[in-house]
Amino acid sequence: MLVGRLPIDTRHVPEEAMVLAAGRGERLRPLTDELPKPLITIGGTTILDRSLDALAEAGVERAVVNAAWLADRIADHVADRTRPGVIVSREDEAQETGGGVARALSHFGEAPFLVLNGDSVWLDGMTSTIPRFCRNWDAERMDILLLLYPFARVTGKHGVGDFTMDPEGRLARREESRVAPFAYMGVSMVHPRIFVDLPDGPFSMNVLYDRAEEAGRLFGAVHDGLWYHISTPADLDLARRRFATGHEPDSIYL
Repeated sequence: MLVGRLPIDTRHVPEEAMVLAAGRGERLRPLTDELPKPLITIGGTTILDRSLDALAEAGVERAVVNAAWLADRIADHVADRTRPGVIVSREDEAQETGGGVARALSHFGEAPFLVLNGDSVWLDGMTSTIPRFCRNWDAERMDILLLLYPFARVTGKHGVGDFTMDPEGRLARREESRVAPFAYMGVSMVHPRIFVDLPDGPFSMNVLYDRAEEAGRLFGAVHDGLWYHISTPADLDLARRRFATGHEPDSIYL
């Protein structure tokens, strides 16, 4: 018997989000010499459109998409989107993940907002991923919430995991010389109050993750579907093959 997805509950989803699409995609060259990494197609849909479609389904009204490398291609691609409405934040020089979000803060209010990496491709589990993730947000306890994937299920070879998690969902960085049970998927909820005393110039969101961890305000939620991290040509080939042949959860193990 086939089991359909559960209904989508958008009550906890913020109105605004950002998709990080400014990166060069060095490890995917030469493909990315003439094509921005977020515009790579997997399963007939670009990575960027997969993110924006997921935000639209979840009820997000406005999304900022930053662009640096081949920025005109990104801007042209999203020009006609209305769900969600898209604002392009152009960067003459890529500001890295944290710098890109900080530069776009004027587009957001004082409420928490979503941040999605431009190279994360996921499939929903029993319910829509973004609303399920957002239900975990608690502004009283959290400054940042990260979407995580069990490291044992990560396809390809990608490090040794990122975080451990306590029973309350609070995160800690992987200890040196140890394997962590969870990998960060590139989807987060961020409160703008964390963006204070920022470094000059480009900087990584890891600066803010570390700050939230030190304050005991970095939390995680575990994804219940599938995830493909698109970093190398091998990652891309694997993802395209899985989408072409159909993927049951057990089929992702290598």
